[in-house]
Amino acid sequence: MRTVTLEEHFASPGFLEGPGRELKERALRLGERGVTLFDQLSEIGELRIAAMDEAGVDMQVLSLTSPGTEQLEAADALPLARESNDFLAAAVKRNPERFGGFAALPTAVPEQAAEELERMVRGHGFKGAVINGHNRGRYLDDQFYRPILECAEALGVPIYLHPTQPPKPVIEASYGGFAPMVGDMLAGPGWGWHIETAVHVIRLILGGVFDRYQRLQVIVGHLGEGLPFMLERLDVMPQAVTKLDRPISAYLRENVHYTISGFNFTPSFLNLLLEVGAERIMFSADHPYGSMARARSFLDQLPVSAADRERIAHGNAERLLGL
Repeated sequence: MRTVTLEEHFASPGFLEGPGRELKERALRLGERGVTLFDQLSEIGELRIAAMDEAGVDMQVLSLTSPGTEQLEAADALPLARESNDFLAAAVKRNPERFGGFAALPTAVPEQAAEELERMVRGHGFKGAVINGHNRGRYLDDQFYRPILECAEALGVPIYLHPTQPPKPVIEASYGGFAPMVGDMLAGPGWGWHIETAVHVIRLILGGVFDRYQRLQVIVGHLGEGLPFMLERLDVMPQAVTKLDRPISAYLRENVHYTISGFNFTPSFLNLLLEVGAERIMFSADHPYGSMARARSFLDQLPVSAADRERIAHGNAERLLGL
């Protein structure tokens, strides 16, 4: 069974000297585990392919690791996006059967971001874009980002909406008052990342993004960032109030795809499966933050039909990304 994973990360040299410097320093403070993580992020060649082979992963669609470019000044975001995209493009060119790419975008300058997306899709065969949440407190439903959304729809490629830290006022109001490590985890992978991403998706819907760009597709990870549990409840906001073309739940079933990406939890998977169907779910490991071997084992034991397992393992990604 072929396997394709979609939330798999790398770090370019330029990223590690810029917004990734803190990530690098934090990883190295963790000792041997941190050094290994840093090495795995930096390497997108034969060593990564060997690890993929050992775990049973045939292809990774790679994206620049968080926090990406979204929190940078515009003058810094554009050159970093280009540097990281060119770094990834070279790796994809060397191993096109094993790697694909999502483009990093300088969202602070939407016109240039759209140009960069087109450059990477048309010129280098990239499969879409990754956007790490809000741009300094500004979300993609803002008309400011129209060039990016128009370009993605016109190119027929999805946007992978990856988690990031909530805006600072939200962190202070909702996640403050604890020991620094506890607060960081609560605002991050323990809770805040996922709720922040779910709110971003809901903003896209309520902001009419999918009414204006009806063919646009968004991908979210981690079994839906909590959205499947609330999917039916969101329709408490009726169309008479939202003024949308469809119920909120319809957009979540028709304009959003979902990856597993490290959430190897069977009950949560079943909730997502029952709400959106196997045609909207795609395999992912969240490498190197998550284990490829554990992800593959989870995929193999999912309580689904053989046909649905094939869809989740590779078929849905092939269809959505044109692999």
